[in-house]
Amino acid sequence: MSNLPYRPCAGFMLVNADGHVFVGQRIDANRDPKTLGAWQMPQGGIDKGEDEEQAALRELEEETGIGAALVEVIARSATTHLYDLPPELLGKVWKGKYRGQEQHWFLGRFLGSEADINLNAHEPAEFESYKWIEPAQLPELIVSFKRDVYAALVEEFTPLI
Repeated sequence: MSNLPYRPCAGFMLVNADGHVFVGQRIDANRDPKTLGAWQMPQGGIDKGEDEEQAALRELEEETGIGAALVEVIARSATTHLYDLPPELLGKVWKGKYRGQEQHWFLGRFLGSEADINLNAHEPAEFESYKWIEPAQLPELIVSFKRDVYAALVEEFTPLI
């Protein structure tokens, strides 16, 4: 399976006026014991014809209801982040076509209010709940195979928050 490509993906670290980061609890996390309680930042695949920033903003809107007009993009990660799926997920997610993800991350400030957040903005919904957390808490909330990516993002983006 190591000959499989990485799935192109874009993600968004959204921070509020207090410097806290948006995380959503995945709906599927409550059904799979391996991801029980997993939280993550908005992210998803890059569609054909999209650039990475467009994809990150689209995923943010689909998963949170927060449109680009309510976001000030601050930075793009200097690095493309890769992670591999654990062996038990290889061949099962993304129709078995990928070994993991190649992620392009963006940092942005939320300019709206809590009333602008709608976890049901897109069908099917990705998250069942959300919260705002200190950036340093991110790596402990994500599934183990994505922790290194989240730790690197915290290190890179925290000085810009």
